[in-house]
Amino acid sequence: MTRMRTEAGRRVLLVGSVMLATLMQALDTTIANVALPDMQGALSATQDQVSWVLTSYIVAAAILTPVTGWLAGRLGRRRLLIIAVGGFTVASLLCGIATGIGEMVLFRILQGVFGASLVPISQSLLLDAFPKEKHGAAMALWGMGIMVGPILGPPLGGWLTEYYSWHWVFLINLPVGILALVGIMASVRKDLPMQRPLDGTGLALLALGIGALQLFLDRGESQDWFGSVEIQVEAAVAFLGLYLYGLWWFNRRDRALLDLGLLANRNFAVGCVLIFVVGIVLFATLALLPPYLSALMHYPVLTIGLVLAPRGLGTMFAMMLVGRMLGRVDARIPILAGMGLMVYSLHGMAGFGTEASMEAIVWLGILQGMGLGLVFVPISTIAYSTLAPSQRTEAAGLFSLVRNIGSSVGISIVVTLLSRATQVNHAEIGARIPAFGAERTLLPATWDPATATGARLLDLELARQSLAIGYANDFWLMMVLTAGAMPLVLLLGGGRHARGAATGDVAAAH
Repeated sequence: MTRMRTEAGRRVLLVGSVMLATLMQALDTTIANVALPDMQGALSATQDQVSWVLTSYIVAAAILTPVTGWLAGRLGRRRLLIIAVGGFTVASLLCGIATGIGEMVLFRILQGVFGASLVPISQSLLLDAFPKEKHGAAMALWGMGIMVGPILGPPLGGWLTEYYSWHWVFLINLPVGILALVGIMASVRKDLPMQRPLDGTGLALLALGIGALQLFLDRGESQDWFGSVEIQVEAAVAFLGLYLYGLWWFNRRDRALLDLGLLANRNFAVGCVLIFVVGIVLFATLALLPPYLSALMHYPVLTIGLVLAPRGLGTMFAMMLVGRMLGRVDARIPILAGMGLMVYSLHGMAGFGTEASMEAIVWLGILQGMGLGLVFVPISTIAYSTLAPSQRTEAAGLFSLVRNIGSSVGISIVVTLLSRATQVNHAEIGARIPAFGAERTLLPATWDPATATGARLLDLELARQSLAIGYANDFWLMMVLTAGAMPLVLLLGGGRHARGAATGDVAAAH
């Protein structure tokens, strides 16, 4: 009895520690966004330079994620997780005390390097620590950190910046990281490393391809996409690196760094596509709503944070619910239900226009958060149901990479379409406004284009309307994408068998 209680206590400590570590990493994907204006002034950086505070972290994490499987085999998962949490915490401290933009970018790169392994390793450890019949509930708890972190990042970052300083956006990781590190050292059992040779050529090709792809996606909008030589080079390098890695893997499958053969498994491949869509919707929505609420609704930063925070509550509720459901129902049912909620919420957001009630924004945010929560854990479960346990760590790294690329692709697409739609709509609407004649009397007197003041006010209104149409188009596009992906759920096999034992054979997807 005493031994059982000790084991149960160890598992509770392991879950708590792992959740803290993953929450810390997930928060840092979005928490620094709202602090960029303050950081720009304090670090004497230009607009382009300060953007590297975000870009450097994303690129470093993307490049190192595929290496997780090899590092876990070489060092052992426990040692790797301790190094990752400790390194991430120290890098956060260095970011918080940085005095120049060069230092900040370097320390953010270190954050990305150490943070890349946190999600796949913590996920794999949890699956091994719990019996198969409890994997669904364990993954639901773990998934809260992954899904809620990016949602809570902007409001928490805004609050810290407003009432303290931008330094605390990074320094807040110190107590979290220390607690997670102590808990991991006390609860995670030692494992024996395996002597696995490093695929240096594969690592170089993947680093080149993934790094160039992330730079292409992140900087494309600011550099006018293919009108820029930089973007042309990055696109060419990304294609070449990934294509050459595919050829390299085909000829050296047994020694390749990242096993692309995992995608031959239908459940895993379909799961990758679905989590790619989830990454697009989650991060693209978070990229659109804050500027929408600021530019069109004129909400202050703290109000924006409070309005968006309930999304996280919806996600947590749905994850707790689905964690209990997975042992009793076909895993495909909550996936379809969640995607249906995502479609409904995006349809409502597409109708916001130049004004939207706070109740509608909060309610639709809660519904979308619930939809994402219902989708994340079952996809994480069923996608791995036909993979061997020995493949978990490497598959988790690949799954994490796919979701991260989905988020980058989603943000790039919606930001680009928003910018271009705003310009096109402004020109088309402006061309239909009468500049003279009797029809001009249909306009309000304050918008009379014949006067300087009226012309300026009219142009401002044109900009508002054009921007609102751009946002509506983006939300509509994501709605269509989500609806179009729903039939793929039916291709998932073993949905009815993911009730008990089979539920546990799967890793969660990040």
